[in-house]
Parts: sequence; structure tokens; C-alpha cells
Amino acid sequence: MDVVIIGTGNVATIIGKLLVKQGHTLLQLIGRNEESTVTLANTLQCGYSTSIKEVNPNASIYIIAVSDACIGNLAKQLDVSHKLIVHTAGSVSIDELINNQPNFYGVLWPMQTLRKEMETIPSIPFVIDASNESVYPLLYQFAQSLSPTTFRANDEKRLQLHLAAVIASNFSNHLYALTEQYCKTKSIDFRLLFPLLEETVNRLKNNSPADVQTGPAIRKDEVTINRHIEMLAANPSLKSIYQLLTKSIMKL
Repeated sequence: MDVVIIGTGNVATIIGKLLVKQGHTLLQLIGRNEESTVTLANTLQCGYSTSIKEVNPNASIYIIAVSDACIGNLAKQLDVSHKLIVHTAGSVSIDELINNQPNFYGVLWPMQTLRKEMETIPSIPFVIDASNESVYPLLYQFAQSLSPTTFRANDEKRLQLHLAAVIASNFSNHLYALTEQYCKTKSIDFRLLFPLLEETVNRLKNNSPADVQTGPAIRKDEVTINRHIEMLAANPSLKSIYQLLTKSIMKL
């Protein structure tokens, strides 16, 4: 399929590489910053422009992969008739794409944490939605060409899934960042925790998280918990998080 991507960030970069890998034709890349646009266009070996007014009109699908706040405005500027337009956001309504073609648009959300520096593209489930039932088969076929894991979710369900993803991925990663900072203050190699983290994730593949919870909180080990809290006296922010999560584990 002939494609135009609008955006040069993490999502645009990874989707662009995936498109090329799967045999699609990337006609054009459009970005605001000329340097980053040229760099990515050279990587993907496609045409480029820094103006939405110079969009190539010959693509079959136009992918808007920009920050959430910019989607609606870009959709209004995109002048392509009878062509499929999709955005890649998990928390933005599909109706942000209503333009001069109100019945031919959709959502193509890669439910994965993506960084443009990735050397290997991870498995990416795609969550899709379409403006109507005539658009859905085309978008589903396109998404399936990128990933075997493709499913449909409307605005409400997609937003719920986005919230779940933020809690599960973004929040846990923040805890890793706090842990790494703590380890540095104690001259501990954070990488020593990697086997533990890997085993924690592996257990979730066949078990409910609640069923495999370990640690002093689930055991109601008040002695150890109090010792930990005393150790965090000089770090009130981490201490507060420790106490909050300990209470949550005990309650659950």
C-alpha cells in the first residue's frame, strides 16, 4: 500500500521502518523540523516535505503520528479527497479526524512503548477503529500486514486500555527509575535486579498478578516494612511511594 506519514517522532519512526520492512511503499514523510525530517526520510528512503500543503496526493493511507494536541489541527489542513486518514494516538477520539471527508478515517494505535533509537522492532499489537463498516476491512487488512495482533476498540474502550497501559508500563518504569537512583546512592549495581524483573514479568504470562505477589507487604511483615521505612527517612518522596504501595498491596 502507498503511504504518507506525517510526523518524525518515535511512533512515526518505528511505524515507518515497519512499513518498509513489510513491503509497503512510503511515498513521503512530512515533518516540521527540516533536519529531523531529512534524516528520517534518508533512513526510510522516501520523499519528504516540511509543509502539510505539499502533501503527496497519491497515497492510499495517510498516517498522522504527531503529539495528541496537534492531531485535530493537522487533520483540518490535510487536503486529500477519498483517501484513508488515521491517527496513532490511544487517548484521542477518532472524531478528531473529521475533515472534508467525514466518512473515511480511523485509528491505528500501536500499543507498545516505542523509541526511535530501537535497533530491533518489538512485537506491536495494533488497536484500530474505523469511521464506518466500509472503512474497517481496509484498515484491518493494513494493520494485519504490520502485526498479527490486531483488534478493534472504540474511543471509550481505547481510552480505558490507554490508562491501563500507562499504569502498567509508564508507572512501573518510573519505579525502576527511582530504584536506579536509590541504587546509585548506595553504590549498588541496578543491573543486579534484572533477573528478578525478568522473572516477575515471566510469571504474568500464566498467572494473575495478584496470585504471584511476593514481598513483605503481602506477608504483612511489619518488622521488615518498618525497617525499610526507617531506611528511607532521608528520601521522603520514595518513602511516601513505598508506604502507599505497601498499603495498596495489603488491601488487595
